[in-house]
Amino acid sequence: MSDLTEIVDNLESRIGKLLENYKKLEQKQQILQEDLTTLKTEKQELQENLEASENRVQTLKAANALLGSNEFKKETKLKINGLIREIDQCIVHLSE
Repeated sequence: MSDLTEIVDNLESRIGKLLENYKKLEQKQQILQEDLTTLKTEKQELQENLEASENRVQTLKAANALLGSNEFKKETKLKINGLIREIDQCIVHLSE
């Protein structure tokens, strides 16, 4: 009978340790989930900042070309032509 008692005590001890480890892992998972959410938000903000910076660079290139710089002249002409096409499409839609 004492062997059975030892086995039960041993099992109870192991189950207690497993539950303890499970709770620790749950807490760690929750912390990691919060970190993941924070990092996703930060990534989104950085992507938006990058896009805004890229737009500013393009605008500055166009402005530089308009001021007489030959370096970005081709890009500026293409952008102006694109804008003219968009305006023409708007005029067509308005005249319909």
